[in-house]
Amino acid sequence: MIRVLVADDHTIVRETLVAALDASGECLVVGQAADGIDAIEQCLRLQPDIAIVDISMPRLNGIEVVRRLRAELPQMRILVLTMHQEEEYVLHMLRAGAAGYLRKDSAMAELIEAVRSLGGGGLHFGAHATRAMAMQVQQARPMPTDPYRDLSPREREVFHLIVDGLTTKEIALRLDIGVKTAENHRQRVFAKLDVRNAAELVRYAARHHLID
Repeated sequence: MIRVLVADDHTIVRETLVAALDASGECLVVGQAADGIDAIEQCLRLQPDIAIVDISMPRLNGIEVVRRLRAELPQMRILVLTMHQEEEYVLHMLRAGAAGYLRKDSAMAELIEAVRSLGGGGLHFGAHATRAMAMQVQQARPMPTDPYRDLSPREREVFHLIVDGLTTKEIALRLDIGVKTAENHRQRVFAKLDVRNAAELVRYAARHHLID
């Protein structure tokens, strides 16, 4: 049995995926997560064979989730399952370390095949992702710039908490750090991304597709 964790913030989608994976007879769903931080924490604790990860999730974007999981659990395979069509998402996820990429309008049979392929150590990229990769090679396009630039892992967490509307005190409480430390992280995020305030940071996040 292939041990799978499903991370998606839409309950109906997540439960549908879990039901389909369980019904396949080839998978055992060992965990479910509704946000990026929870996905990372559960993967570290449960160490599934495969994590199925959405891109747009609360608390931490899927791009950063994949990057961290790849660094922390290099043996685990990651399948991105998303509604996004933009080519840059495919390239960001490839660079982050995803072993598969499917759109949510793919057939359930292809999802099961993708899980089977990753479970055997292979790769699986749907038609949309394959096309994006082919265009990248054929047209020698430069890889898109990492939207997080050189933010540290902690600063990336703070980035999303600011975008979610949390104050410095609330960020400190959420991350169990001092208020002064939280404020320092906040100011470094602004400086590194060349924004002046939270409103500009939200616009930056929207422009780079880091929030819905």
